[in-house]
Amino acid sequence: MSKQSQLSEQSFTGNLLSNRDMIMNRIGHNSDVVVRDFYSDAMGTQVMIIYIHCLVDKGTINNQVIRALQQGQAHTPHQSAAADQGTNPKERLQQIIQLGRMNAVRTLAECIDEILSGQTALFTEGMEEAILLGTCSWKTRSIEEPVTESVVRGPREGFVEDLETNVSLLRRRIRNPDFSMINYHIGRQTRRNLVIVYLSNITNPLLVKEVQRRIELIDIDDAPESGFIEQLIEDNPWSPFPQIQNTERIDKVIASLLEGRVAILLDGTPFVLLAPVTFPMLLQAPEDYYDRWFVGSLIRMLRYLLVIAGLFLPSLYIALVSYHQGLIPSKLAISITSSREGVPFPTIIEALLMEITIEVLREAGIRLPKPIGQAVGIVGGLVIGQSAVQAGIVSPIMVIIVSFTAISSFAIPSYSVAIAIRILRFTMMVAASVLGLYGMVLALLLICSHVVKLKSFGVNYMGAFVHSKSSDWKDTFLRLPIFMMKRRPHFLRAKNQKRQS
Repeated sequence: MSKQSQLSEQSFTGNLLSNRDMIMNRIGHNSDVVVRDFYSDAMGTQVMIIYIHCLVDKGTINNQVIRALQQGQAHTPHQSAAADQGTNPKERLQQIIQLGRMNAVRTLAECIDEILSGQTALFTEGMEEAILLGTCSWKTRSIEEPVTESVVRGPREGFVEDLETNVSLLRRRIRNPDFSMINYHIGRQTRRNLVIVYLSNITNPLLVKEVQRRIELIDIDDAPESGFIEQLIEDNPWSPFPQIQNTERIDKVIASLLEGRVAILLDGTPFVLLAPVTFPMLLQAPEDYYDRWFVGSLIRMLRYLLVIAGLFLPSLYIALVSYHQGLIPSKLAISITSSREGVPFPTIIEALLMEITIEVLREAGIRLPKPIGQAVGIVGGLVIGQSAVQAGIVSPIMVIIVSFTAISSFAIPSYSVAIAIRILRFTMMVAASVLGLYGMVLALLLICSHVVKLKSFGVNYMGAFVHSKSSDWKDTFLRLPIFMMKRRPHFLRAKNQKRQS
């Protein structure tokens, strides 16, 4: 039997010393555990409180718990009379201690989980329960603009690392009694809080059950970031494409919940997971909807073109220069030939050198301090590119192609998709160097056969492109006017398909 199972079977008794020994045997070795044992005039009996001093609001404990129990300041004449008549000890505590959150637990495991979360456990002589008092208080980061998903127009608030703050940010904007949450503890050693959030009047119940099933199967020591959860519950761990969307933006999560999707929030990270996801969803940005429809549509089509350029442009150049020179216009072919004069490497080696250099600069820019990282990325790219051309290692046109390809990947809203495109770009380059355009076509067929079979929680990854419902096409390549998008995405099978009259 596991230690957690043994704890869950241990119940409290009416003896203070016995209850104290049970708790201290588990967490008493920690120097920040505080135990206060004193006589309560208000209760007329011996009481004991246990808490961890770095996780609680000490002012609340001193003023609203200890002082109220010792002096009985919270008593009113009516309450005192009720106490004299033998009111239940739990009810008397609720009359004496004026806190918004008070609940009772009987088992040791529940009590220890709450103490380690910042609650204060209160015991009284003769009561076989622990009263948990809402006294938690710790430092959190202030709400700021999301770093990874900035927009010109739209809300500036993003999620933070505190789970309760993140839930409150959603609740403040969704004033709906159908806003539903399912709580879990993730991590055998850390017991982190995880919440599944959805709208019960919209979301398909089968989707919620599937998300619950996968979460309940997680058995790991710790999940310090939502990326762990994403990797443990995704459909195909071998795919380069993300099958769960992550975001720091509150408005994106709210829009997803209103579509019928499920959000997964984990304590300790500002990144929220959204499931299921389709490929077009990963190329959409909140700003598409805040601008007028033709602006959003043009920007969205531009993103699709940049995805194609980021995936195919270097490999297309390699295939044409190495195998299909006849397909290049004469003047352009002469220009390419003259620019490559003196370059000692074949086209594929030249392209790989430049692509790897760009990836190194990108990684260095991320790891260095922010002011230095930006300088390294810009200056390093200019200096290395210019030096490589002057040294005759690469041709100028290759520098242009690789630079444009790198910029194209920056225009993709989802960082995970940009990484997938960067990985597949190397695959396409190798295929083009071996078989030219035929190799590119074969590689493209393999990619297409993979993505059409890919699923995200039962939803086809490319389902938005193949469903016959015309309403789904109103928000795919184009973003039609908002008054025309009256229904939710059909492939999500929402309970309530109608979104507006």
